[in-house]
Amino acid sequence: MTMHERFDPRLSGLIHPDGEPLRLNKQKFVAIDRRRDAEYRATYRPQALYSRADNGFHANNEAFLLHEVATNLPIYRQDTGPTDFHLHLPPGGFQLVLVTSGVFTFDYDGRIFYVGPGAVMLQSAIVHRQLFYTWSGMSTEENLATPQSIVPDSLTMGYSGKFLEAFVTDPTTFPNPTVVGNGHIVESETSRTACAHPLHDRPAGACFWFQDPLSLAALYRPLPAGSAIKSDATVYLRDLEIESPSGRLVTGHVIATDPRGQSLLPKSSSGPGDTGAFAKSQVAMYRVIRGSAEFTDHEGKIHELGTGDTITGGKDSLELVGIGENTQILRLGLMNGMEALRKWTPAQRDEVDGLAGQIVTRRELRPLRTEGEPVGYLYG
Repeated sequence: MTMHERFDPRLSGLIHPDGEPLRLNKQKFVAIDRRRDAEYRATYRPQALYSRADNGFHANNEAFLLHEVATNLPIYRQDTGPTDFHLHLPPGGFQLVLVTSGVFTFDYDGRIFYVGPGAVMLQSAIVHRQLFYTWSGMSTEENLATPQSIVPDSLTMGYSGKFLEAFVTDPTTFPNPTVVGNGHIVESETSRTACAHPLHDRPAGACFWFQDPLSLAALYRPLPAGSAIKSDATVYLRDLEIESPSGRLVTGHVIATDPRGQSLLPKSSSGPGDTGAFAKSQVAMYRVIRGSAEFTDHEGKIHELGTGDTITGGKDSLELVGIGENTQILRLGLMNGMEALRKWTPAQRDEVDGLAGQIVTRRELRPLRTEGEPVGYLYG
């Protein structure tokens, strides 16, 4: 009998997904999701509008989803406010959050994080909730048009909270159980209680990850000499450092330029950025957070992208060749390790969702909300 079976026999057979294996699209392909065609829907909760990069998702065998989340209602309404305590269990445990405007407070397994533009988190399989968010008071149309950034400048922090979120596979295909519902949260106790559970499906070395946009490792470095990217301004690179904590499933970088005549990006003087991780990508996704960019594909065709556009391409199918001023581009590189993962079967998904808070196998009260790592990653 395994350790997990001793905890609760109902979890036997539910520790790892048992569905079809994931397959990246390793053919030469290019798929574009345009901001002008985007649909924003309150898919999961009324205060958040979701816009998916569906063309890239479908072209890549539905293995990896990137979407934008835009806060669109005030926090004080009865049907909005803080979320419940829940967790996501995608294959490989991969869930990325990159804040692009406003300010959020996230409670990760009893530890509080206050985050703004440029903050990066890998949060999957951790019991968490969104505790606070900013809302601008603008109409939906105006709110969706406000600028986004991954530099914590005062202007962008004043808008409604938005973030980019990425999962391995579609959130509707894997378990997303609620651990503590809103009606049962006791603020003086529940939000200090860290919860461990055995339902992890992560490669060795994968872990919770947080990168502050002003930390030394997050500073921008110029691209190495000889870069093929053309620009009237110096092009800089930020490494999100997610390759190792993702279990070597995904690499993450930001490619950016300053506004004309300004120095917006926080920079490092320790030499050029390292683009070596780019070659590891079997599939690459680029999201233009602000500004403009130009790509060429494997047939030599030029693709011009603007703010809010996303382009996805197979290995050696896509090259970034031009970038405008005041531009910020998120690059995610999907690696071979993803093909060692399997999807959850529909029956497994429904069974884990049905267990909800019963899957928690250990509770630990934190003396302070700022101490320790989320305990969910000490199991599995």
